[in-house]
Amino acid sequence: MNLTLYVWRQKGPKDMGKLEQYEAPNVSPDQSFLEMLDDVNEVLIKTGKDPIAFDHDCREGICGMCSTVVNGRPHGGQDRTTVCQLHMRTFKDGDSIYIEPWRAKAFPIVKDLVVDRSALDAIQNAGGYTSCHTGGVPDANSILISQPAAEYAMDAAECIGCGACVAGCPNSSAMLFTGNKVAQLAALPQGRPEAKARVKAMTEALKECGFGNCTNHYECQAACPKGIDVKFIAKLNREYIKSLLP
Repeated sequence: MNLTLYVWRQKGPKDMGKLEQYEAPNVSPDQSFLEMLDDVNEVLIKTGKDPIAFDHDCREGICGMCSTVVNGRPHGGQDRTTVCQLHMRTFKDGDSIYIEPWRAKAFPIVKDLVVDRSALDAIQNAGGYTSCHTGGVPDANSILISQPAAEYAMDAAECIGCGACVAGCPNSSAMLFTGNKVAQLAALPQGRPEAKARVKAMTEALKECGFGNCTNHYECQAACPKGIDVKFIAKLNREYIKSLLP
């Protein structure tokens, strides 16, 4: 396949960015999207040009690093698919592909397709953990947890923290991310002693980082490569209301 790419290029957070056109010839349909970008970068490097900067790590859909908007959709818009899992067979010969970074006030652009997602770390660090001592592993395992609660917590914990929910939301909301972090601990006995302090701290960090609010567009769930359900936003809201009660 021969493709035309329109890639967002920006030298730094304070520079003006723009879309630049590149040709991607002889693309194999069996290549992943990032492998295609690797080939484009090899040509750019050989010709003395600055390669396209983009985040990546595992290339197996589990690290959440490949934060890229493809044709206006986070991760390319395929169901439960990260950019590194997006194969070129989803495109046709002669297609034009627009490639941009996440767009959110809380995610400033570092360079090209790389954004600073440390705001998600700030939310997590505010309370997305339990400091309750449960002893050694045998002691912790002695706490009985029902199968529905365990499965609910595991569904919430499937989040890889990529930020696609923020990029897909018209309000740049991180409530799906925050909701699943709150929900997975709220469902477990180890997380309940600090539940009120946790949801207050994480919600405050959410606001301080500049994320928007949820207005039920459901685009976060549609964009999530792990299919995280919006029910966790409802759980976040319930936990927050409970934290305000005496």
